[in-house]
Amino acid sequence: MAQMIRQSLVKFDAPLCETIIDTPQPQGAEVLVKIERCGLCHSDLHIQDGYADLGGGKKLDTTRGMTLPFTLGHEIAGIVDAVGPDAPNDLVGKKFAVFPWIGCGKCRDCLAGDENLCGRNQYLGVSRDGGFATHVLVPDAKYLLDYGNLPVNMAATLMCSGATAYGALKRLVDRPRQRNILLIGLGGVGMMGLAFAQAMFKQPIAVADLNPAARDSALQNGASVAYDPSETDIVKRILKETDGGFDGVIDFAGNDKSMNFAMGALARGGKIVVSGLMGGNFSLPMVQWIYKRMTIEGFMTGTLDEAKELMALARDGKVKPTPMKEEPMKDVQSWINELRAGKVVGRIMLKN
Repeated sequence: MAQMIRQSLVKFDAPLCETIIDTPQPQGAEVLVKIERCGLCHSDLHIQDGYADLGGGKKLDTTRGMTLPFTLGHEIAGIVDAVGPDAPNDLVGKKFAVFPWIGCGKCRDCLAGDENLCGRNQYLGVSRDGGFATHVLVPDAKYLLDYGNLPVNMAATLMCSGATAYGALKRLVDRPRQRNILLIGLGGVGMMGLAFAQAMFKQPIAVADLNPAARDSALQNGASVAYDPSETDIVKRILKETDGGFDGVIDFAGNDKSMNFAMGALARGGKIVVSGLMGGNFSLPMVQWIYKRMTIEGFMTGTLDEAKELMALARDGKVKPTPMKEEPMKDVQSWINELRAGKVVGRIMLKN
């Protein structure tokens, strides 16, 4: 029997190790996908750690219900290798991106189309084995998205950093005032957000990041202005330059510093969408909610329908490619270390 090679989490808060097993045979409606690319995402680091930072020394245990060894990775594109008896046979040999935010299929969230909110989810690379491997078992062919002539790297990243950035931006579309938008944090998701924002909005898109290389990259990729949040009196400068702040802000970092910066740069009546998971704690005087007439919404990943909308947008050529770098799958741990150290601009794409 053919062998499947995985870069596995064998112990929390420890490096990934290579493990080899027999390649699983798909059952029922399952589909076995041979992985061509899998993106490295910041949330992979949190799963490896086994906790999320709640701030003030508190941690949220994320290890519950996980069986080790476990395979991380959820930005997957590949070729169908085999199908179960209840899956369409003509899929074998075809290329797809894999939607990873899979629910139980039975709860009220799943039945409403919000599988990404499912409490008993089967997220690939989060709750069940994912893409840092030669193969991945997908529960149903409906989670395979045809990416047409798109580059394989772009197709894979659309499934997480793409779906997250697109969904977060969609939460600003219905706002009454649409003067300007600020994107904070220019990692893989933030850079995707910059690409989509230019396709979805007419107004100028400003960005902010502590990393000068990320700011330069954003300016080359269409940002109207790039701010350094650590600059002295930066909020004062922003309020002056924007005539009172930004109507829409998306925080792709998601820690106390980025949120305090977002609050300072927000215009009255504005909205902040928080989509980053760096962690920590954020507090706000109650009167400020009212005086600023502001909205804060948390957002993570998107629905299968949103992923299809996004894929259509990309296939129509309306999404600019974002910075990506291909690296061997076996080197994933060294790239996790680089990402942890803040030394990665754009997305690392792992290939077999």
